[in-house]
Amino acid sequence: MHSSPPFNAPAARRLRAALGMAPGHVAYGLRAQYGLLVAPETVEAWERGEMSPTSAELTALAGVLWCSPGELLAEPVTLREHRLARGMTAEELSRRIGLDENSYQKMEDTGRWKANERQSAALTSTLGLTLAQFVAASGKKEELAELLRSAVTTRWQAYPKPLSKLLPVPKEHLERVLEQLYGEYQSRMVATLSWGGGGGTAGAGDAGREYLAEIVDRFWAVAGGSR
Repeated sequence: MHSSPPFNAPAARRLRAALGMAPGHVAYGLRAQYGLLVAPETVEAWERGEMSPTSAELTALAGVLWCSPGELLAEPVTLREHRLARGMTAEELSRRIGLDENSYQKMEDTGRWKANERQSAALTSTLGLTLAQFVAASGKKEELAELLRSAVTTRWQAYPKPLSKLLPVPKEHLERVLEQLYGEYQSRMVATLSWGGGGGTAGAGDAGREYLAEIVDRFWAVAGGSR
């Protein structure tokens, strides 16, 4: 069973008020236009954040309030949330990215994206995702972190190819980014060792661990794609 999308209760209340509608008017619209039996009390509970509408109810509510589904959602994170924010069905999205609907639905349900590079690029474009949003939605943030940590601590030249399979980014761009990150990490290690004053290897280790802990954020800062 799907969980409810991340509903933005204040936005729903604000949009209803702007239209001069009472909760009862919204409930009537949901029933008359979409055949959904929703009580005014339920609309009020949505707006207080005590309950969340289902996907079907959210889409219908957007229609009643003359807004897009995305305007009724908090910041989307998962593939399903991003799809709902765009007001798209799974069938429509899978067709536009060149995937069988059942295959897409399985990936959406599990939160693990396993399509090819072309389909990943199409997904990112169709849903308007930043690269950071794509990584989070595809369930690959930790995999990205592991690859980046390995790249800066060993031979970065071995990692553009696996990273290009993870991200819809040209390999040449990844090569430049990894070379810079590798240089930053190694310079930090060398600089820490040369400071003296009792830090020694332990100090270098601390500096290295700090850099590695923030490696994903640093990657987005250098590569772009967080916005």
